[in-house]
Amino acid sequence: MLEADERYFRPDMPVAEAMALHPRVGEVFAAFHLGGCGSCGIAKFETIEQVCAAYGVDLAVLLEVLEGLMDKPAEGEAAPLAQASGGDA
Repeated sequence: MLEADERYFRPDMPVAEAMALHPRVGEVFAAFHLGGCGSCGIAKFETIEQVCAAYGVDLAVLLEVLEGLMDKPAEGEAAPLAQASGGDA
């Protein structure tokens, strides 16, 4: 379990790393119109902050929505993947 000041998602986190934390992260990115169509794909090595800056998305709002995914698994899905090491990755 993360402490109150710790978060699963960080501005400097690569998109690929974020996608690996929960199976519905891709849906959140698509809801913010980040990737999902042929003309506006995002590179998995770009950071969440870089993607938000490039597409004019409010970083704080996106991070809040992503964190909300970690509260509980989606219906019919396993629990979200937690950071196994417990330390900084």
